[in-house]
Amino acid sequence: MEKINMSFFYAGRTLERQFITAEINQRKEEGCDVAEIFPRITAALEHRDNDADLVSLYNELMELPVSKSFPYEEPSSLHEIRQTRPISERKYTLNYNDVELLDRIYGAWLGRIAGCALGKPVEGWSKDQIDKYLVETNLDSLKDYFPFNEKWIMKSQKFSTQGNIQFMDRDDDMDYTILGLLALERHGDKLNSKLMALNWMENFPFGMACTAEYSAYRNFALDILPPESGIYRNPFREWIGAQIRADAFGYAAPGWPEKAAELAFYDGAISHDKNGIYGEMFVAAMISSAFVLDDAEQIINAGLGEIPKTCRLARAVKDTLEWCKTHNGWIEVWKKINENYGHYHGVHTINNAALVVMGIWFGVNDFEAGIVNTVRGGWDTDCTGASVGSVLGAIFGASKLPEKWTSVFNDTLKSAVARHSENKISNLAKRTLQVANKILHPTDQVETYVLDSSVGGIWSIDGKWGKQVLNFENGTIDFMNELRGVEDKATPLRSSEYSHPHVKFSYAIDKGGWDFVVEFTGAIDGNTLEGFYSPGMIPVKAVKVESK
Repeated sequence: MEKINMSFFYAGRTLERQFITAEINQRKEEGCDVAEIFPRITAALEHRDNDADLVSLYNELMELPVSKSFPYEEPSSLHEIRQTRPISERKYTLNYNDVELLDRIYGAWLGRIAGCALGKPVEGWSKDQIDKYLVETNLDSLKDYFPFNEKWIMKSQKFSTQGNIQFMDRDDDMDYTILGLLALERHGDKLNSKLMALNWMENFPFGMACTAEYSAYRNFALDILPPESGIYRNPFREWIGAQIRADAFGYAAPGWPEKAAELAFYDGAISHDKNGIYGEMFVAAMISSAFVLDDAEQIINAGLGEIPKTCRLARAVKDTLEWCKTHNGWIEVWKKINENYGHYHGVHTINNAALVVMGIWFGVNDFEAGIVNTVRGGWDTDCTGASVGSVLGAIFGASKLPEKWTSVFNDTLKSAVARHSENKISNLAKRTLQVANKILHPTDQVETYVLDSSVGGIWSIDGKWGKQVLNFENGTIDFMNELRGVEDKATPLRSSEYSHPHVKFSYAIDKGGWDFVVEFTGAIDGNTLEGFYSPGMIPVKAVKVESK
């Protein structure tokens, strides 16, 4: 994904002044007529002290209707998306034992990492730039990772170049795969967008987010929750950021594209809208189906089966599929993609998804051809290479992937995710298998509230709601006279769960005839407990004051 941290833009500039120009283009792509409002926005931008007018114009821009002549149907709720999708196979029979399924899941992780590392040094380059670099380095084709040349490639990317790879270097494409796994480990198929947002705030540094993800994270901090968090002052909501987060959900629902797309929807909706969400659902469904299918067209159609049949993304995918069938070689297909969809931003969902389709088509029987041809197409190369590698890795399995592309990482993946700075790739695959088995074989037990006191101790909380004393041993929380009288009894916990390092608990506040339920999700680190209260995503920090 494009590594642009937007924070430096905000000093002295309102969100409206910063984003309204990009929003004009976004609204135009969505099918709105911006001809009348455009000159008024241009005039307002020329006046540096006219921010109030820009706020009004931005709101007016967001309220523009989609033109009746717009030929696409593009809803953003899961219910409406499902109503507008084509007839498709929603779930396949998965005939694997755990050893075989683990090999496929491990292959998907390794394939994703290989594709990401291949594309990382040339991220954002055009196809022409990549071709020139190959000439510069005396290569007539690409059969390994890019060689390092400091005149062309930043030194920070050296760890992803030929002969210099000892591990998978930190990349947001892989950070989000780990974040998805963490959310699924904690919530399983009960995941929703609110819980996914909390997962970000608990485990991912704000400063590492980019474009749409940065906007969404900023909105969380402003108490703007999903789905509004994906739309408010976020002109990047159809860019590739959600699409690169699809993989964990495909891994967790192998052979069940409908479930994979559903889980991907909950993630995508926190930061994206319309085709931004569809991109994540499309890729998750393709990955899921790749555990069962090995035909490129069938896999691509499985992805199409989970998104609106008349959206812009579906049109681009269908076009690309047809070009793959009728043109000789990936270069001819790339030319058609560039001719018809090259007008989109280099990190947009639609043009990059077309490259992913191309890569799957030409790589379904040749892993190397799949990731190499995709990355050589340019644009968001680490993202597209990773998506194609993920699908192909699920098809081949780890045992059949070329060692040239996978052994260089020494089973190590680095990330910016809290408590996951260095990971064994094989262990991530094993954890993913456990999640997949729970999703594929859910229990029929009725949800019960359990008090788990194993975290132990008495904890002091001092935050927005005043001082509280949390006692896991007694299963209570006391507001220490901030919101309650001194003589009142402590409030009993409604539930508590502890699976190191993750901690959850909830309690109910009597509001005079109805209970206001507060839920905490967080993690323990020694004598410190940090997380968030929901609703409201209120930061919470507790310090242990007494142990068992």
